[in-house]
Amino acid sequence: MATKQTATKSAAASAVEAKRAAATAKTAAAKAKASEMTRGQAAGFFNFVREQGVIGLAVGLAIGTAAGASVKVIVDQFISPLVALLTRGVDLNSLKWVLLPAADGNKEVAIGWGAILASLITLLATALVIYLVVHLAKLDRIDKKKS
Repeated sequence: MATKQTATKSAAASAVEAKRAAATAKTAAAKAKASEMTRGQAAGFFNFVREQGVIGLAVGLAIGTAAGASVKVIVDQFISPLVALLTRGVDLNSLKWVLLPAADGNKEVAIGWGAILASLITLLATALVIYLVVHLAKLDRIDKKKS
């Protein structure tokens, strides 16, 4: 009888050990699958960054921001004073066509054509400065792909 109980206990212990081993194997398989998915996702992400030129875009954005600041200074400190000289100091932003004058607590209704004109002059001046910088520094040659 003692041998039968010992065999039953041994079988039960073996069953418990087998369940633990199965659970451990299942956990290890899940971890391996998750690791493989993570590795695959990371590889996909790095391929995306490489193929889509994300690094080049970031560099271009940084350089573009700095160039934009430089162009703004050139326009504000050089082009705008020349425009003010040509208009004899008249503030273009104050020029407007009044459609309905202010009366009885109502606000004035006007078209600010001077602000529109000033914005267009700034746009054209900015484009001119960028054009001159790119062509005088021969930066347009750098960007062309060699065949």
